[in-house]
Amino acid sequence: MKLTTAQALVRWMLAQRTELFDGSHVPLFPGVFAIFGHGNVLGLGNALEEVRDRIPVWRGHNEQGMALAAVGIGKATHRRQVGVATSSIGPGALNMITAAGVAHANRLPLLLLPGDTFTGRAPDPVLQQVEHFHDPTATVNDAFRAVSRYFDRITRPEQLLSTLPQVARVLTDPADCGPVTLALPQDVQAESYDFPASLFAPVLHRPLRQRPDRNALAEAARAIRSAARPLLVLGGGVRYSGAAGRALRFAEQHGIPITETTAGRTLVPHDHPLHAGPLGITGSTSANVLAGEADLVIAVGTRLQDFTTASWTVFSPDVHMVSLNAARFDAVKHGAFALVADADEGLRELTDALGAWQAAPDWARRAQTERAKWDQHITKLRVPGDGLPTYAQVVGVVNDVSGPTDYVMTASGGLPGELIGGWRAAGEATMDVEYGFSCMGYELAGAWGAAIARPEGVVTTLLGDGSYLMLNSELFSAAFAGHGFVAVVCDNDGYAVIHRLQTGQGGAGFNNLYADCTSSHAEPPRTDFAGHAAALGCAVFAVDSLGDLEGAYRKAREVAVDERRPAVVVIRTHPSSWTEAGAWWEVGVPEVSHRAEIAAARDEVLEGKARQVRYLS
Repeated sequence: MKLTTAQALVRWMLAQRTELFDGSHVPLFPGVFAIFGHGNVLGLGNALEEVRDRIPVWRGHNEQGMALAAVGIGKATHRRQVGVATSSIGPGALNMITAAGVAHANRLPLLLLPGDTFTGRAPDPVLQQVEHFHDPTATVNDAFRAVSRYFDRITRPEQLLSTLPQVARVLTDPADCGPVTLALPQDVQAESYDFPASLFAPVLHRPLRQRPDRNALAEAARAIRSAARPLLVLGGGVRYSGAAGRALRFAEQHGIPITETTAGRTLVPHDHPLHAGPLGITGSTSANVLAGEADLVIAVGTRLQDFTTASWTVFSPDVHMVSLNAARFDAVKHGAFALVADADEGLRELTDALGAWQAAPDWARRAQTERAKWDQHITKLRVPGDGLPTYAQVVGVVNDVSGPTDYVMTASGGLPGELIGGWRAAGEATMDVEYGFSCMGYELAGAWGAAIARPEGVVTTLLGDGSYLMLNSELFSAAFAGHGFVAVVCDNDGYAVIHRLQTGQGGAGFNNLYADCTSSHAEPPRTDFAGHAAALGCAVFAVDSLGDLEGAYRKAREVAVDERRPAVVVIRTHPSSWTEAGAWWEVGVPEVSHRAEIAAARDEVLEGKARQVRYLS
């Protein structure tokens, strides 16, 4: 079949199907986000136009934003579908690098198709080309290598025959999943080749289920049976395996308390008697108490990021760990005993290996007792008070109104701590807190992608004023395309959570809250978030008090569904009220300072480092 490189790539994408956890089959690539320029409009642009009735193409308005929306699709579908984004060369391509970093840090599938400079070099330097004096083969797209799980530059059409199977492998592999970048020189996009028809035969990608090694399984079972106080930690790998039900049955059969990581949040029903709460700095005191007393941790599908482990101070120094993970890279970290397997298969076989063994009933009851204390704390934080509403109160209103099929999101600032620590889950895998990269701006762009991917329920994203100002253009993209979600914008006058970190470690408030920033105005201007969102085609509900928030949020939900456009709720919030789990986090406090407060904070850092588990026993 004589096709251009771009036509062949698009035809291959159309042939790829994926099986969801319910057994249904859908396109692996549900659509393409595109901003066209001279580097992709004639090659890939024409190829996509020819099949516009078979795959939707959504126009973005910022390359980073549209690529983040593609990441949001991968997360909302539990890695069963892959968002695609294409840009022109130069600045358009480089704008997508941040989104690649988000996908890479969070182990999420993403296909990036940036245009590239001419391989023939006749018009060099072409418009938007960055010339490298030492290497004429280098282009700005080489910057993607650091944030791509798989990178290739297609310099001849027939190279697709060898690279496309690798593209599919990375995007669908539980262990290697991450962003793929195919750099597409604009002259090569338009060149043709006689491709074999078999390249475009339909392919169905089913979830891979790696089973554990028998010897490793037996060793893991022996370690668990010897434990008096085991703790189960569920991460994103449980979600992507569809293993939440299996994990609950495992915990119930063996009487093991359960905690969740950031990526694993909402896998466990909030009121489950074995649920100890979320773990770590942005988690709960209840889970952290159990983690400090556990003599063995069964970590399933988690890379144990520093926020989850409180910079490795949340566990006892004498703790042992069994790490069940599809990726051996993650399973062996910190000297844990590695059990390399799919979460669902691994837990199933581990259950069989443990037989009738159970942890002590008193230990299992600790989860319910400690979580009840944390629940009481969160309930108090949600009670309306005088002054500006707090994040906890805003989250409480959204939580109370939301149902089991709704989906809640955030990414940066103080809101991750409020959602991770305070949200009470009604549905399974209904939260996306992008806290691997904590990318400001993901909140709105990712919500666009989630709204595309989730046909049921309402997508709600919560964000601060800083994230809104960082990246808001995809509000118009979603409104134009007809994808509705709710955005709750909490205005607290600046980068308040970084101000908290700055002053909490002894520093002076500087360049974070507006009050601490340089301005030549006696009364600096304020952002009219409601007016701005309305100008981008959104329905807007501005409220002045917590009492008005519930009604406004309910109306916003109705508009998002009925009118199929974003609905933005704007509310002023308190700049210094937070939900605290009482855990420690290592940050770089100066060893030398003229401020006594910083010297004291440095002493606390040294005390914290003395408690760190440096390598598991």
